[in-house]
Amino acid sequence: MATVSVEHLTKRYGDVAAVSDVAFDVQPGEVFALLGPNGAGKTTTIEILEGFRDRDSGRVDVLGYDPANRGTSRQLRERLGVVLQELAVEPFLSVRQALTRNAGYYPQPRPVDEVLELVGLEAKANARIKTLSGGQQRRLDLGLGIIGNPELLVLDEPTTGFDPTARRGAWDLVRAMTGGGTTVILTTHYMDEAEALADRVAVINAGRIIAEGTPESLGGRDVGETTIRFRLPPTSGAGDLPVPATVAANGAVEIRTNKEIEVLAKLTSWALRDEVDLIGLTVERLTLEDVYLRLTGYDPDVADPGVALPEGSGT
Repeated sequence: MATVSVEHLTKRYGDVAAVSDVAFDVQPGEVFALLGPNGAGKTTTIEILEGFRDRDSGRVDVLGYDPANRGTSRQLRERLGVVLQELAVEPFLSVRQALTRNAGYYPQPRPVDEVLELVGLEAKANARIKTLSGGQQRRLDLGLGIIGNPELLVLDEPTTGFDPTARRGAWDLVRAMTGGGTTVILTTHYMDEAEALADRVAVINAGRIIAEGTPESLGGRDVGETTIRFRLPPTSGAGDLPVPATVAANGAVEIRTNKEIEVLAKLTSWALRDEVDLIGLTVERLTLEDVYLRLTGYDPDVADPGVALPEGSGT
């Protein structure tokens, strides 16, 4: 039985369809990433799963409960952990007080000291929340999300504001949670985060799921064109190669092919036979970010190169 099952989910705000006929399942112990630009429908979908927002139509099942059923909302919340985009805890509480209070809402919470260690806030246990930095507040968000030892953990942009070390620590925490049987739904604007953590990803745009699959296969990444790059020593030229190649402006040799195994076999056999170094040899497919941008309609030819892609929260 799926931990989360969504069919024909629709939510409108007046004439605007924020979510339209969305469907997906999340299996037990899986990390499922929901990706999309701001305003695509991610947060609306997540809030419906959490029971914070009512849907207009469709079927939603979360841990065996309909999140819109107020009669079973307590049973659902006792098994659900949520990390929201913004901290919503009284700033005068200490970190320990906030965690201790939230632990009391669950039948089998994690020990507070264990959670403090997991999120790296042992040294800030007695500090007031209002004195925490932005990154420390996000760590507390994570702590509040896992204190109940949830069966399902919803992470909405969990590492925004984290430095690289803290991000990797959060990734390790997610892996440890799923290793213990927790199911995770993740929204993120960081494609490396989705690729590192997710078993499956779905891309939502304009309220609809437009692609779904593993990070490796999304958008045909696993069968698309491959680019092989390397440099040759001064004693060899591109004309000596056993396969057609081009030379880029920086002197790197590039081979684009849909038959990378066959091409690599010819190339490496030639290099070994003639004792030629293939300096800095790399084999690259489209990145997850490349596929995501194509799917969501980003056009690099019309984009302003001085404007970064948004990293903030979405609808």
